[in-house]
Amino acid sequence: MILYPAIDLQDGNCVRVVHGDLSTATVFNTSPADQARLWVDGGFHWLHVVDLNGAVSGRAVNGAAVEAILNSVSVPVQLGGGIRSLADIERWIEAGVSRVILGTVAVRDPNVVREAARLWPEQIAVSVDVRKGKVALQGWTEDSDLEAIAVAKQFEDAGVAALIITDIDRDGTTMGFNVDAFGAIADAVDIPVIAAGGLATIDDIVRIKARKGTPIAGAVLGRALYNGAITPDAALKVAA
Repeated sequence: MILYPAIDLQDGNCVRVVHGDLSTATVFNTSPADQARLWVDGGFHWLHVVDLNGAVSGRAVNGAAVEAILNSVSVPVQLGGGIRSLADIERWIEAGVSRVILGTVAVRDPNVVREAARLWPEQIAVSVDVRKGKVALQGWTEDSDLEAIAVAKQFEDAGVAALIITDIDRDGTTMGFNVDAFGAIADAVDIPVIAAGGLATIDDIVRIKARKGTPIAGAVLGRALYNGAITPDAALKVAA
């Protein structure tokens, strides 16, 4: 299982928020590039970066911070937030992003995902963000009546590298992973699933690895990593 420490960007800072609400932000580092180096020095082999302002506005807002991260580390970075077009995707891949995450546009214009996956094989992921069982859009500020599995299944033949499933109801809360919910999606599709939202302790990683059925390919680590409830060494040891 691959572990992805999250670097969420708001107003140029590395923050954690609760349920995606930007007004709840806690700043953990005013230098996202320094934070990226800390996680890489801790042994992580991927970074999960999200432009929170961009996700809401539909365009890159924290581009300078993203570029600083890309220039400061050599590990692969997956990036989401405000990426809505093929031109946006191309810009970030040329800048050095290893995997681009598409969320809102995946729901509103699935053909963008299909074309992107054709142009950049293995470099496109789809983010399915779930609140009370339904998919949320536009930086989680808009709700839909769409089921997560139905959205995920649209891309089974598209060639996307991964599905990032975020449990918004638990995101930023360290309530613990909803293993059954993540597992149900992993079992329903043929695309690798990365779980996000609510990870609280090492036991969450143990439980998600131990579940029967299709293995969960990865997990995003957020607040529990920042507040010290999980250490990089312990998390990486269990994941391996």
